[in-house]
Amino acid sequence: MIDLLEEVLAAHGGLDNWRKVNTLDLRLSMAGRLLGVKGYPDGLAHALVKINARRPRTLILPFPHRGERGLFADGMVEVYNDAGDVVSRDDEPRKSFIGHERTTPWSDLQFLYFIGYAFWNYFTTPFLLTREGVVCQAGGEWQEAGQLYRILDVSFPNTLDTHCPQQRFYVGEDGLLRRHDYFTEVGKGVAAHYMSDHMVFDSFVFPTRRRVVPRDVDNNAALNGPSTFLLDIDSVIVTLN
Repeated sequence: MIDLLEEVLAAHGGLDNWRKVNTLDLRLSMAGRLLGVKGYPDGLAHALVKINARRPRTLILPFPHRGERGLFADGMVEVYNDAGDVVSRDDEPRKSFIGHERTTPWSDLQFLYFIGYAFWNYFTTPFLLTREGVVCQAGGEWQEAGQLYRILDVSFPNTLDTHCPQQRFYVGEDGLLRRHDYFTEVGKGVAAHYMSDHMVFDSFVFPTRRRVVPRDVDNNAALNGPSTFLLDIDSVIVTLN
């Protein structure tokens, strides 16, 4: 494990502590310009999101309507009602994005797949970077808005549902993740994802605001324009094994 990753893990609560975590229960809201393009202008409002810390599994409720909930688990998605009856399901949702463009609307299951794997990635990072098959390398430095960030370049295996194989993380002087660059293969967007307003929940540090904006070929982010996505996290409850 490289020194920079060890510093990041320690700053966010420690890997040994994380290995005791079973689930994360988050209350959050999600908005942004792209949601309107994809057919979901209302986004998510005060949704309950339950993350499994051990395996790729995200439960979102209500979704897409009251009385229903959406589940992403190991690459598949399904919507079921409060009685436990499955309303819809797709065992291979990523294939359904083939041929999509930036402006192609999403179905409920496609939207569920996107936020299901994205939330699982976001809220288990940086500890996700220690999983088998994930490779991290120090990537130099980056100056932005008077801040000097150190870079982690990360390669993800194709067995993991994530935005794309090659991603970049920017680390502040305090060891906290501040920015995350990637290309969303299912959303067809080149993104700079900013993390701010960090708070401690049950001894772990989480950003409570996440803002995603486009970036250009020189990696400069369009911070003065509208947000592609905006995530506000109200609370996080960490449950141990």
